[in-house]
Amino acid sequence: MDVTSTGATSGTNTGTTAAAAKAATSVASKMSADTFLQLLMAQLQNQDPTKPMDSTEYVGQLASFSQVEQATKTNQKLDSLLASSFLNQADAIIGRSITSADGLTTGTVQSVRVTGDGVMAKLTDGREMLLASGISIS
Repeated sequence: MDVTSTGATSGTNTGTTAAAAKAATSVASKMSADTFLQLLMAQLQNQDPTKPMDSTEYVGQLASFSQVEQATKTNQKLDSLLASSFLNQADAIIGRSITSADGLTTGTVQSVRVTGDGVMAKLTDGREMLLASGISIS
């Protein structure tokens, strides 16, 4: 049973192509370099020898792979830079007095921990305060 379509209209094909491109971008952001290479090799192994892949399409896929790889490396470097910044900030406030932006919470910083949201300061009285804009340190 042949499931290939031969009578698609250009309007339907364009809409389908746009939807496929959007889905591919979402999936590509979750793929690793190894996953991409495995998919590319499977595509090359299973292509019809009488209709090989268009070279411009192949180059486009390699360019997409390069963009995904660079974005992944950039994100890793930014995460490292943020963690380093948080640790420097945390070290500088231990033993100092901080006041919340609204002025309702004040205390001396006993310890700090780095979370996904930023630096969380633990005060000597046991309360915790996220170091965010508006915090006063003295």
